[in-house]
Amino acid sequence: MIAERGQASVELLGALPALLGLGIVLFQLLSVGYASLLAGNAAEAGALALAARADAAGSARAALPGWSRARATVRVDGGRVTVRMRPPAVLSALARKLEVASPASVVRR
Repeated sequence: MIAERGQASVELLGALPALLGLGIVLFQLLSVGYASLLAGNAAEAGALALAARADAAGSARAALPGWSRARATVRVDGGRVTVRMRPPAVLSALARKLEVASPASVVRR
């Protein structure tokens, strides 16, 4: 009979890279979802400010948490506010590809 001592340790070492990769993928999915949520809220805040004839871009930026303001761009075009945001990513090139955009519009009468 062959001794199986240490077999579980060897299997764990084999599975560890797969578990780490899965964790990174899940982190990326969550960060994209959170960035989309933040961009949507900021675009709505900008549109509300635009409706009140206030500074739409400033209001959209103020609606973002401090850490995410550097990752966001705000564009005001007529009655539309668009917030684009790069989510946190392990690789910066990946963050550019996963950029999310959220528009909000105001209808003036």
